[in-house]
Amino acid sequence: MRVAIFNYESPESLRVRKLLLNRLEEETAITYDDQQPDVVITIGGDGTLISAFHHYEDRLSTIRFVGIHTGHLGFYTDWRNFEVEDLVESLQNDSGQSVSYPLLEMSATYDDGEVERRVALNESTLRNIVKTMVCDVYINNQLFERFRGDGLVISTPTGSTAYNKSVGGAILDPRIIGFQLGEMASLNNRVFRTLGSPVVFGSDTKLTLRLPDDSGTVLSCDRDQIMMDSQSHRLVDVSYRVSDKVIRFAKYRHTNFWDRVKDSFIGGIQ
Repeated sequence: MRVAIFNYESPESLRVRKLLLNRLEEETAITYDDQQPDVVITIGGDGTLISAFHHYEDRLSTIRFVGIHTGHLGFYTDWRNFEVEDLVESLQNDSGQSVSYPLLEMSATYDDGEVERRVALNESTLRNIVKTMVCDVYINNQLFERFRGDGLVISTPTGSTAYNKSVGGAILDPRIIGFQLGEMASLNNRVFRTLGSPVVFGSDTKLTLRLPDDSGTVLSCDRDQIMMDSQSHRLVDVSYRVSDKVIRFAKYRHTNFWDRVKDSFIGGIQ
């Protein structure tokens, strides 16, 4: 088995990385390979795993992820910093089992014909930082509404617990192959109307957001942000659908999604 380590640069994460590397050197059946790994072990939190996901984005079909968290409990990290020995034992007994989650495909089209394609693990957002964003929302190429507000967030089922939840979106079961559209501070009055509700789309839906004016617009895909600059080229529209790719996690000790939700947002029942 070929293993890579992707870690946060905190003192604790570096300590765990050194401990894990030393332990892996003792295993003849496990080799360190950060170019073509079978398993990528992240050390840090959810942000570290998201960074690792994008680093190995071109190899998702052959990679499984394992997360060690060195801070608070995350949605993508199953192991604690004091469980290195247990993790190595699981690697030794690996049978190739995995659990997979759907991803979001984003395609941004510019007025010069350029098309930029990205994949999101959590979400993509489209927002305006200087004025009210005006955006035409198309579902399967049919106009649904003209949105006015701060912006829109498009999330995966696993990402529905992140930015999406903070704007009033629903938490989706990750077994649902779909994605969700949420509104950021939409305008709803006698003149301007939007649905004013999150919308969940199925696996065969194409969502397109078209901007009459992209000045002041910021487009994001997970942690990466793109500030629109109309002097170079103008953003015409952004399309979303369920990606053909999935993220796979090694099924050594993969925590149930709803247990994660309960632990993160509810805690122990009083």
